[in-house]
Amino acid sequence: MIPVSQMNRDAFVETFSGIYEHSPWVAAMAWDRGLSKTEDTATGLHAAMADIIYLAGREPQLILLRAHPDLAGKLAVRGGLTEESTSEQASAGLDRCTEQEFNELKMLNTRYRTTFGFPYILAVKGRNVPEILDNFRSRINNDVEAEFNEALEQVHQIALLRIRQILEPS
Repeated sequence: MIPVSQMNRDAFVETFSGIYEHSPWVAAMAWDRGLSKTEDTATGLHAAMADIIYLAGREPQLILLRAHPDLAGKLAVRGGLTEESTSEQASAGLDRCTEQEFNELKMLNTRYRTTFGFPYILAVKGRNVPEILDNFRSRINNDVEAEFNEALEQVHQIALLRIRQILEPS
């Protein structure tokens, strides 16, 4: 792969459009703002893309959060997740939940969306279902502002993992 700073706009947006779930505008804005050798690294590119989200303001941030799927939700069951989300949820075992775990996730997803107005978001790579359920239970009673900030932080962690997968494949 050619260095990020040397990619043309179309190649860059195509390569990095899935970093933020259903939000290719982040990649487009990153390229439009200008890329330097700093963005040739995963941490540098992540910082540039995260900055766009931070500067976007509350409404675009909320739209970004709402673009994420529920964990082990209807889209996962129907096979309607993005390739990235499918892989991440499967790596955590969310595609192999017991019936009891699935029912609890379903109940927590509904309660969370009703309370906060966006889905529960967690960077699940490297975690297992019991850890995810523990985290979900611990966050369900947060206040809206704290949970909004935590959800954004999780989105950024997911983005960094996705960037590393592209730029630093093992």
